Amino acid sequence: MKATGIVRRIDDLGRVVIPKEIRRTMRIREGDPLEIYTDNDGEVIFKKYSPIGELSSFASQYADVLYRSCGLPILVCDRDHCIAASGISKKEVVERRITSQLEDMMESRQMHVTKAGEQRRFMPVEGVDRAASVMAPITSSGDITGAVVALMPESGAVPGETEIKLIQVAAGFLGKQMEE
Repeated sequence: MKATGIVRRIDDLGRVVIPKEIRRTMRIREGDPLEIYTDNDGEVIFKKYSPIGELSSFASQYADVLYRSCGLPILVCDRDHCIAASGISKKEVVERRITSQLEDMMESRQMHVTKAGEQRRFMPVEGVDRAASVMAPITSSGDITGAVVALMPESGAVPGETEIKLIQVAAGFLGKQMEE
């Protein structure tokens, strides 16, 4: 484990402040859930908790079905990383960080649909040169937990109503699964 040189004391209520620099680097926002556990060496570990990450194998199967149905490469992301993919090399995208652009779109709770002739490309995953065609945020119990993204096809064709509805339904379904 890497030492940061920052020391914090626990207050009388058992609280500790995570320094702003670490919160910014790890994209930890107010209200984010953190998993707290210990290892065999007696270290206390704080890890960002991803509710959709618990459904990663299910999300992967759902992405496969969506890809077969609409023919567009599909990504399922939590609020920080891509957790499932189909129609594109999983090694290329899974566990990669999402872009701040995708993060902002999820926070705004708005769907993105690429329109014909649109010059500005929306890149959902850092270090991957594939633009998004459709993006729908996943909400669970009123909280944003991730997004379902269909990438642009090689032909560059814009998505039709069917593809748009499929992505919306997928996001709604995954959100409902997390509530149960």
